[in-house]
Amino acid sequence: MSRSRIFTWRSLLIISIVFCLVLLLTITTILAVIRPPRTNTNLLLFPGIIYQRFAFSQPRPVMIHVVTIDLNTPGVKALVTPRISTSPDMKIRARTTSEFVNEFDLQLAINANFFSPFYEKTPWDFYPKSGDLVNVVGRAISNGDDYSIIDRNWPTLCLSINNYAQISNNSICSAQTIQAISGNLILVANGQAVTLPKNSPLNEKPYPRTAVAINQRGDKLWLILVDGKQPFYSDGLTLVELTEFIINLGADKALNLDGGGSTTLVVSSNSQTKLLNSPTHTLVPMRERSIANHLGFYALP
Repeated sequence: MSRSRIFTWRSLLIISIVFCLVLLLTITTILAVIRPPRTNTNLLLFPGIIYQRFAFSQPRPVMIHVVTIDLNTPGVKALVTPRISTSPDMKIRARTTSEFVNEFDLQLAINANFFSPFYEKTPWDFYPKSGDLVNVVGRAISNGDDYSIIDRNWPTLCLSINNYAQISNNSICSAQTIQAISGNLILVANGQAVTLPKNSPLNEKPYPRTAVAINQRGDKLWLILVDGKQPFYSDGLTLVELTEFIINLGADKALNLDGGGSTTLVVSSNSQTKLLNSPTHTLVPMRERSIANHLGFYALP
């Protein structure tokens, strides 16, 4: 091969690499720009459902999103992602939170249980993608259908047919429960912080988080989401910091859900879905992860 041809191929390779890098940087910049602004917000989304956004600068940049739901409000009704598959191993097809909201005509939804299998290697090499089969971890009940399979002894949010909320220390819910999701840790009990395990570095470093909390009567529910893995925008919270924030909300009991790149809050208005937080699937801002199940809500307009 002549020197001129070698030079041409090298030049094309360099140009292609530079083009791909510039394209990736441009896309990432655009996605970063459309993230929710770092401003405090208090907004009535629907009757009985209030959204608040908190932007903190200390001890690090943090964005926290809180949805307060009055379960006594007419029209407010919960829905956990139903099990579509009838396979004996209780698998469910993964979908993003926006897909869940659109499919079931919901007004609001967040991510819920931990799940498996899962891996994330590159922006294009990950599992699951929408439609892939996964298992939820812990208790999962949708419209009375229990599709739990993996280790049911996880703390659980139980929602009754009368819209009464309880957080159980294990997977046991009352007979009246029609919707339920599980997390891995109780953060708050009787309005006080619960001592957390010291053997997990993930608990002690700033990270994207999702949690649910209730008041003592069980008629108020908080959805708390913390953005993370986004330098200069939001680095996340430790579990101790998250617990302190939830106690300051006035919660009686709180449960930690799946976090990281799963942390997602979606609202629907005029049949259009919108991200209220900034998820980071494959470290790409505003990219949603396909997950096993979700906690959604219907509400009157």
